[in-house]
Amino acid sequence: MDKLKIKKGDMVEVIAGKERSRRGRVLRIDRQRERVVVEGVNMIKRHTRPNPSRNIKGGIVEREAPIHLSNVMVVSPESGKRTRVGTKVLEDGRKVRVARVDGAILDR
Repeated sequence: MDKLKIKKGDMVEVIAGKERSRRGRVLRIDRQRERVVVEGVNMIKRHTRPNPSRNIKGGIVEREAPIHLSNVMVVSPESGKRTRVGTKVLEDGRKVRVARVDGAILDR
């Protein structure tokens, strides 16, 4: 399994499919299936049964469905453009992810 270039909390833009050009934060990553769940993107409706023990009301619930990793790109925090991701070693020895489009550091 390769090292993923997208992390939880990153701002990403969808580059393919019906949700193209929508942006949102990464909520979850499924490494085995190579999929990400992006906030407010690829919404689906689920019919849920009430479950009083888990405090679930039931009815029709809207939630995000996963999208394949290849269909999203990281957005640079400085320029707001979508970008490829590279790595760079800083002077203090830390290895950080950088945006290829403008060199902005992506890791917090």
